[in-house]
Amino acid sequence: MQRESLGSRLGFILLSAGCAIGIGNVWKFPYLVGKNGGGAFVLVYLLFLAIMGIPVMTMEFAMGRGSAKSPVKMYQPLEKPGTPWHLHGIVCLFANIMLMMFYTTVAGWMLQYFVKTAVGQFDGMDTEAVGGVFGAMLGDPVKMCIAMAVMVVAGFFICSRGLQSGLEKVTKVMMILLLLIMVVLAIHSLFLKGAAEGLAFYLKPDLERMKAVGIWNVISDAMNQSFFTLSLGIGSMAIFGSYIDRKQALAGEAVNVALLDTFVAITSGLIIIPACFAYGVEPGYGPGLIFVTLPNIFNNMPLGRLWGSLFFIFMTFAAFSTVLAVFENIMACIMDLTGWDRKKTGLFCTILMFVLSLPCLLGFNVLAGIQPMGEGSGIMDLEDFIVSNLMLPLGSLLFVLFCTLRYGWGWENFVKEANTGKGLKMASWMRPYLTYILPLIIVVILVLGLI
Repeated sequence: MQRESLGSRLGFILLSAGCAIGIGNVWKFPYLVGKNGGGAFVLVYLLFLAIMGIPVMTMEFAMGRGSAKSPVKMYQPLEKPGTPWHLHGIVCLFANIMLMMFYTTVAGWMLQYFVKTAVGQFDGMDTEAVGGVFGAMLGDPVKMCIAMAVMVVAGFFICSRGLQSGLEKVTKVMMILLLLIMVVLAIHSLFLKGAAEGLAFYLKPDLERMKAVGIWNVISDAMNQSFFTLSLGIGSMAIFGSYIDRKQALAGEAVNVALLDTFVAITSGLIIIPACFAYGVEPGYGPGLIFVTLPNIFNNMPLGRLWGSLFFIFMTFAAFSTVLAVFENIMACIMDLTGWDRKKTGLFCTILMFVLSLPCLLGFNVLAGIQPMGEGSGIMDLEDFIVSNLMLPLGSLLFVLFCTLRYGWGWENFVKEANTGKGLKMASWMRPYLTYILPLIIVVILVLGLI
């Protein structure tokens, strides 16, 4: 069976960026910038994105394109006979499934909040009542289940329509809408009364605040965020590498994806932080910021229902773009393993993913007594820890070692694939850094995550 390919370079960049752009970009990045001294943190973050995120993404793209296979099979054509690298391919499949076991629930929350805002459920509520809505949503397994099912069914339906006519077509429209909505929301936030103070807090480097947090803490946060923001280490990017031609060198494409991801992260801060300052709210609340603080802000804003609906449709698109990209990865792996067509694979994956997403969803209500990581934790915390703190950094470490060591694919083979086509190339002077220093940085991230 001939392998499908993407119809355009724009489709490839938007799909890869859609995978990287997720809910973490939107609430976590602005919060970290505020906590770590504003603009100074952004500079450290961009440095780590350049020296760590972009090289690992280039390696994922190269392995995907060099093998023309999904992550579960991509090592076989590249590894030396008798070596065990291909075992990591199976881990990649399980990691993508586990990521979606909790991400589909969170994507469902975004959808529910869009509906709640659009129909005016928050209108006239006081601060306490708005805060209670999130708790009530978590306590209602039926509605959460319906929202999660909508995300799962819609995602696999789109992927089963085909690479170009389903996934690429829908993602292009959705990502362009997402970027437009973001720009409109950011411009609106910047013109709120008191927004200038928020803008200064967000983008002006404050070395005193940085020192108060601790220089190492700032570096550690910037390193972690630049690493996790691109969803590297589980083959989520490799799959799109396997669908593209050899017209473009891959380092340049990795830079384009990283820039788009960073644009979304920074623009999210331009939406959220000036609004928080305009309404006297602390912007460091983490997930509560999205579900409790922002609905309160929209409630007090002229045309608040319109701005709130736009914000939550943007959040739904950000979540769904990741769902679609990872679902494509899971389907491609299962098709490679079974030889099934897209429609049969899509149906199988829909049922599988719905069932596997239930423990996380029920962990907030029916199964709330299960606290796997100590008091107050839930099933989602365990699943997130396994994917984010173990599978992503360990997988990235394996990709780097495979692409640089002669026992793996090897430097020459990797560079030949990455540099085929026009655009930014991997240079020979990078070899010592990528072979010896980058693996050490990833080990530091892994150890920090475990601590």
